[in-house]
Amino acid sequence: MHEVLLQLFRNRPDLAPELLREALRLELPMYTEARIESSDFSQLAPTGYHADLVVLLGDDVNDAPVLGIVVEVQLTPKPRKRFTWPLYLTALRAKLECDTCVLVIAPTIDVARWAAEPIAIGFNSVVAPLVVGPGGVPIVTDVERATRAPELAVLSVMAHGQGDVDTAVKVALAAAAGVTTLPEDQVVLYSDLIVAALSEAARKAFLMLPEGYEFQSPIGRESFRKGIEQGLSKGIEQGLSKGIEQGLSKGIEQGLSKGIEQGILRGRAMTLLEVLDARGFVVSGPVRERILGCADPELLARWSRRAATAATLDSLFE
Repeated sequence: MHEVLLQLFRNRPDLAPELLREALRLELPMYTEARIESSDFSQLAPTGYHADLVVLLGDDVNDAPVLGIVVEVQLTPKPRKRFTWPLYLTALRAKLECDTCVLVIAPTIDVARWAAEPIAIGFNSVVAPLVVGPGGVPIVTDVERATRAPELAVLSVMAHGQGDVDTAVKVALAAAAGVTTLPEDQVVLYSDLIVAALSEAARKAFLMLPEGYEFQSPIGRESFRKGIEQGLSKGIEQGLSKGIEQGLSKGIEQGLSKGIEQGILRGRAMTLLEVLDARGFVVSGPVRERILGCADPELLARWSRRAATAATLDSLFE
């Protein structure tokens, strides 16, 4: 869990300022980029100290850092952190010569409450970590927003996937749709995280959607159900010789695997068609069939990148 959460910030440094703005309602200085900075403070401290992650907000116009954010993922209370967090804060401030803060990501309410306690460092001096607990993570149900900030959408599922089933399914659908334009390895990783973060009831509702729902996520309803049907069919055949129960179990397993694989491709293709539609292209039947029938994930990803700037549909496929 610790590394998984950190990976979201590594993949998208903008996630840190997004949480400061949206979860904690803080007004941030003007900045033009967010990037990962070294989290090694050993040059400024007598022994080696390493924060989990440091995100630096920079201003290209003035060529200067404007805010240093120490990101700490805290799964359990650790008293030692109440000594190291102030060190990270001041060491980073001395290094960057700009404002700094400690942002603690806590997956449970108890840890969030512990981390938020002000840290007295002597003579009326106090350090107050900024803490985002599960209740503070925004509930992302809008697909467009999830597409702009897929890591925030995935974090939303991880924070709210165990709560109200209806809300959990909505954030899972938005996140699943939002990750479709990412590189293939991230699509697979984030799709797994989305499903794993859901409660059993929410997972069932997410994977088996009602008829008539226009599925936009990488685990497409039609593809997923077709995969299950194919797997069940094969499982029943195996069951004739190895036992019906074992055959059905194997069939469901194969169906899930096949459904996810086909669903990711379907989700990428549907997203590409939505981008072309948003840009005003009139997509003919043959072109639509060509896109939906493409079984090469790298080719679909290449078309998706071109779709943002292509002047004609022909140039998309060159």
